[in-house]
Order: sequence, then C-alpha cells, then structure tokens
Amino acid sequence: MRIEGVGTLKGLIDRANEVMEVSKKLSTKTRKKMKDSTFCGPNRSFPINDCAHYTAGLRLLNRSKFSAEEKAKIKKCILNKGVKLGCKNAKENKKENSSYLTSEIKELYDSEEFATTKQLVEASIKDPNKSLDFYLGLIV
Repeated sequence: MRIEGVGTLKGLIDRANEVMEVSKKLSTKTRKKMKDSTFCGPNRSFPINDCAHYTAGLRLLNRSKFSAEEKAKIKKCILNKGVKLGCKNAKENKKENSSYLTSEIKELYDSEEFATTKQLVEASIKDPNKSLDFYLGLIV
C-alpha cells in the first residue's frame, strides 16, 4: 500500500520503528559496559552499537560543537561501523564520504598559495621521470 507523500506503509512502519529504537537512550550502566571501541567521539561520545545509533550519529554530528577536523574523524568512524554492522545505505554513505574534504582543507587546496604545488604534482603525474623540488618550485 502506497500513501501519497509518505511512501509505502511498510516504509512508514520501518521509519517509525527506527525512531523508536533511537529514542531508547542508553542507560549509564549499559554505556559503562560498552568497550571504548564502540564509541566514535572523544570522551566516549557517539556510541555506535547498532544501526539505530549509526543513523542517529550521522544525523546529530553536525549539531555537535567539535571542530570540522574532529567531525570528519567521527564521521569516518561512524561510517565504518555502519558498514560493519550492515546498516542500510552504509556502504553507499561511506563511498560518498571517501573523498570528503573539510572546508579548511578545501580552502587550502583551492588557494593561490597551493596552486604551484598542484601544478608540480600534476606535472609529475604526467611525466613520472621528473623529480619535484618543492622548495624552489621547480620540476627537474
């Protein structure tokens, strides 16, 4: 049965079950029993012990006050755990994220200061017999 604007009834039920699962908070006792490797964030934050917490972790990450660099590390960990747990769309999400650049890295990569380095690297790829001298900015 398809419900207009919502999708299938099964999809709606699955989504409701997912929301119910995520809403179950982990008790302090349960969290303490978990291995450190279950957590993706610093100070045992972002526990990823099941697919519901995988989904919640991805959704809540941008609300956290961690730096962009720290968020990138946490996201990578969450995506890896999602794949290991067999979570829905985890493999696709990991593939999309594999070329993820933080805004700071992208800004540096696109800067004029980095342009010479990019040119040198691209030239060395085209001709592997050339050696690079980054200090002088020359191809030898």
